[in-house]
Amino acid sequence: MAQVIARRLRKDFGDERAVDGIDLEVRDGEFMVFLGPSGCGKTTTLRMIAGLEKPTSGEIVIGSSVVNELPPRSRGIAMVFQGYGLYPHLKVRDNIAFPLRTQGMARELIGKRVQWAAGALGITRLLDRKPRQLSGGEQQRVALARALVREPTVFLLDEPLSNLDAKLRTSARNELKEFQRRIGTTTIYVTHDQVEAMGLGDRIAVLEHGRVRQVGTPKEIYDDPANTFVATFLGAPPMNLLPRGGRIEGFRPENFMHRDLRPADAGAARYDFTVRRIEYLGNERIAYGTINGHANGAEYTARMPAHLAEPAVREGETYPFTVQPADLRYFDAATGERVPGPA
Repeated sequence: MAQVIARRLRKDFGDERAVDGIDLEVRDGEFMVFLGPSGCGKTTTLRMIAGLEKPTSGEIVIGSSVVNELPPRSRGIAMVFQGYGLYPHLKVRDNIAFPLRTQGMARELIGKRVQWAAGALGITRLLDRKPRQLSGGEQQRVALARALVREPTVFLLDEPLSNLDAKLRTSARNELKEFQRRIGTTTIYVTHDQVEAMGLGDRIAVLEHGRVRQVGTPKEIYDDPANTFVATFLGAPPMNLLPRGGRIEGFRPENFMHRDLRPADAGAARYDFTVRRIEYLGNERIAYGTINGHANGAEYTARMPAHLAEPAVREGETYPFTVQPADLRYFDAATGERVPGPA
């Protein structure tokens, strides 16, 4: 295991800056997720750590060594890509063994390593099959076993679950998290999927335009976003943002509640909310509408337990909604950065 540190890391592709001076520390044994929209620089950062892209400037430290000039094979890393990269003509055992054979390891030791990695991932019964005979989740585990067999100090995972359907992604996510906890290897995981990020990460680094906008635990970045980008990128629906003077009030949809469904504390913010549309999602309802007196055209949302929302809230009606003082977040209207609330 090893820590990974990026210092003032920058990457230019011609006139385009993909990574813009990232400073970040991934702790020894941590599961760190790089989260952000397409083009934010998360995969490019991962590829620089792997040695597949050369930084324009800055340093990459793995363990206690600066690795900028080291080739990928000398960095102690193993990378799993979106497409898994399995060789279709080889059996599973040979796919797993492939990196060891290229290193010239003895056959007996290779066999022991393959059995160990396959056992760790629960795929021993698949060793004599070929990739086309495997499900997507099984292929993912083979790719992880091939990475694990090298005993890397750092795992680098680039959207490895994106080819799986929704149900399989959920089970694969659980298996991956349990696997990482068991082996304790420092892991960096790239995704644009906030559910994956929140479910997997010990901490999450949220990226935008090649910069890290916030690093924190899932709870920290959800409950206390550092800026309006993080506030609206995390959450489905995202945080409501209500401009007022030189500041912006932010509140999560689940904290925006009909006054008669949840009595408000003293000092709660009150809004007249006109409901345009309601989505029924089984255990909850999402109400979409406007806040009277704010003609900026913005749509606001409220998340309510289904058993409370019906019949209390109906489409086309206006209701008093409140937000408790502790649930309000404040941002600078010009910069979007978090600012203190009223004393």
